[in-house]
Amino acid sequence: MPGNIVSRRELLRYASGAVALSGFPNLTSMIAAAQTAGERPNILFIFADDHACRAIGAYGSKVNKTPNIDRIASEGALFENSFCTNSICAPSRAVVLTGRYSHLNGVMTNAEAFDGSQPTYPQILRAAGYQTATIGKWHLKSDPTGFDFWNVLPGQGEYYNPDFMTPKGKVRREGYATDIITDLSLEWMKSRDPGKPFLLHCWHKAPHRSWMPGPTHLTTYDDAEIPEPSTLFDDYADRASPARNHEMGIARHMNLPVDLKVTPPLTGNPLSGPLAIEQYRRMNERQRKLWDAAYVPKNEAFRKENPQGDDLVRWKYRRYMQDYLGCIASVDDGVGRLLAYLDESGLAKNTIVIYCSDQGFYLGEHGWFDKRWIYEESLRMPLMIRWPEVIKAGTRVKEMVQNLDYAPTFCEVAGVKPSDGFQGVSMKSLMAGEHPADWRKSIYYHYCERGVHNVAPHYGLRTERFTMAHFYMTDEWELFDLEKDPLQMKSVYADPAYAGTVKELKDELTRLREKYGDTKGA
Repeated sequence: MPGNIVSRRELLRYASGAVALSGFPNLTSMIAAAQTAGERPNILFIFADDHACRAIGAYGSKVNKTPNIDRIASEGALFENSFCTNSICAPSRAVVLTGRYSHLNGVMTNAEAFDGSQPTYPQILRAAGYQTATIGKWHLKSDPTGFDFWNVLPGQGEYYNPDFMTPKGKVRREGYATDIITDLSLEWMKSRDPGKPFLLHCWHKAPHRSWMPGPTHLTTYDDAEIPEPSTLFDDYADRASPARNHEMGIARHMNLPVDLKVTPPLTGNPLSGPLAIEQYRRMNERQRKLWDAAYVPKNEAFRKENPQGDDLVRWKYRRYMQDYLGCIASVDDGVGRLLAYLDESGLAKNTIVIYCSDQGFYLGEHGWFDKRWIYEESLRMPLMIRWPEVIKAGTRVKEMVQNLDYAPTFCEVAGVKPSDGFQGVSMKSLMAGEHPADWRKSIYYHYCERGVHNVAPHYGLRTERFTMAHFYMTDEWELFDLEKDPLQMKSVYADPAYAGTVKELKDELTRLREKYGDTKGA
């Protein structure tokens, strides 16, 4: 078969020793070894959407508190340099599942459907005897494969009374998406076969746009002090043209009715739009009453104040953050419930708990929301892992890791040797406190989508000190010295003092592109 593509039936046949596939050398013996290696750890993978490091207490947040998420870091490991390969939802998820870059797994943008027949770690773990389930956001345009149980949101999903896709069809569930996803995850863990290890994806929609807090957190941040970033009014001078041509600015592109909930969706205001109407119509009477009680007074105060210019930008930023952080508060509540169940059930000791997000996000830095750029705020992924049997509490990992590394990590901790098709490296040694001398010193990045938010496609690299990007549609380059310019406000690509650095980094970029097989076009 071409390109290590394997169906579920063929994978299971291979697991029983019936066939041999090039993508999984010696898998039969690996599975046998895993099944006789003693009690294998359970894996609980909690995945948020667009959760920036700056909004997590363990990463030093000054805008909110996340005590339950922080607990994973304090009782396990926090990865200080965790990065994505392509900062956008579906591509990041495809990389996580396959351990391969976007150009190889086929999901380069949000437009492509994921080919679920290609090797993924859920397929491998399931074949090795793990019970597998995925619940919540999927966003890959094809049905999940490699799972015994799945209930996933169609597309981005809705916050209130969301629909879920199941093997039997679409089901609407009443309640708030984050709470429902947590409920379903708990129900599945309680009903599973206790004689087998499990892999559970608890994958949240929150805090994805349009940032609709749940009923218990509609006003949580109304009176909170939320400092604005120093780059909120960035003018994009001293950089290549793409930054100036963006369409993801709080000032010009953040929608008042939908994003900021200023206009009640059913007033007949044409600016409210079908998206806002659909969101509001999904609510039941009780939900609407709570929603209106929270937003009507705030919106009346906004109209009375009528801020303009920079004051309006500041108001938008604050409302955006109140809603975004309110969404995260429900995620943190859910994490607390999951951890409590692991404690009460006696599963905590032998369960690996992972918390991360599919990419970073802009919380007003450079005047932006959304993600996509190679710049720090969107490139960085939060990553915290607790595994009492292996990870010393309070571990801080400084090595550079990527979402590319999750698949081989999950396979190794399950006792199955990672596939040769994986391009990432298992993080198990880092989790155990080791510092491999040959660990990567640079990471490769490639954002491919065109049009949305007008972020130009680009590839580049990040080292300990430098970020280099090539915007290949216009053949523009940027170089940032993170030691001298951590906010990435001035490109030094054309500075003669950095000529040697430019050459070295271009050589390294060429090496990385060849290593990962991303040398066509661009």
